[in-house]
Amino acid sequence: MRRGRVYYKDILAGVLTETDAGEYVFAYDAAYVKHHPNDFITFSMPVREEPYTENRLFPFFEGLIPEGWLLDIASESWKINKNDRMGLVLACCRNCIGAVSVQPELYGDEA
Repeated sequence: MRRGRVYYKDILAGVLTETDAGEYVFAYDAAYVKHHPNDFITFSMPVREEPYTENRLFPFFEGLIPEGWLLDIASESWKINKNDRMGLVLACCRNCIGAVSVQPELYGDEA
């Protein structure tokens, strides 16, 4: 299982998880739901208490991954297969352009 903490404007918005079964789950943080109910990270994922679950990486997070020659550089530099979308999100989306960033969660970290 791999996880990344998703920040919106430097505030913890939630956690993105790739399960061992290959599912993707995004869950907004309870405090974020309470204090920022209208500050969704994308229109397709409004703030709610229930987690979002998909068999593929959510299109919003897919869109944060670099493309073209920049993807080639990232893939080669970090030795990440271009098909490892979660690996690319965790490696490349710490300092995205825009309000959202994803910080990898190391083993033992608490959400």
